[in-house]
Amino acid sequence: MSLFTILFTAALVNNFVLSQFLGICPFLGVSKKIQTAAGMGGAVIFVITISSVITSTLYNLLLAPNNLEYLNTIVFILVIAALVQFVEMVLKKMMPALYKSLGVYLPLITTNCAVLGVALLSVQNEYNILESTINGFGASVGFFLAICLMAGIREKLENCNIPKALQGTPIVLITAGLMAIAFCGFGGVSF
Repeated sequence: MSLFTILFTAALVNNFVLSQFLGICPFLGVSKKIQTAAGMGGAVIFVITISSVITSTLYNLLLAPNNLEYLNTIVFILVIAALVQFVEMVLKKMMPALYKSLGVYLPLITTNCAVLGVALLSVQNEYNILESTINGFGASVGFFLAICLMAGIREKLENCNIPKALQGTPIVLITAGLMAIAFCGFGGVSF
C-alpha cells in the first residue's frame, strides 16, 4: 500500500470517530465551539502521531523480536499516558485559556479508545514504523476534521428553529449519524 493510500484511508474512509465509532466522548463533549474543538483536535494530532511513532518502534524493535507481544497493550497505554501528561503540562503553561476550556476532556485523551485503537490497529495491520506514523497522523487528522465539522454545525444549529423534542443531545446525535453516512461515501474512492 502506498503511504498516501494509508493516509487517505485513515483520515476519511476509516475515520475512527465516524466509521469505527472510537473517541465518541471527546467528539461529542468538546464539539460545541470551533475554537475548543480545534484545540482538542490539535492535541489529539500530537498525541496520536507521536504515540504511533513510539509504540510502533517499541513493538517492532523490542516486543515482537523478544516474543513479548502480549505486553503491547500495557506498554501502549503507558506511552499514551506519558504523552498526554506532557501535552497537559504544555497547554497549562503555554495556553491556559485552551487548557481551561478543554477541562476534563484533555486528561480523557489518555483513556480515549481511539488513541489506543490506532496503535493496536497499526500492529494488527502489520505496519512498519513509517506506515504506523502515517496511519496515526491520518487518523488524527480525520478526528480533527470530524470534530471541527461537528463544532461548525453545532454553532450553526444554535441559531436554528429546532423542535423542542430534538433540542440538545438528540439533534447532536442525528447530526453525527448524518456525518457518518456522508463519510461512508469515501469508501467508494479508489486509487
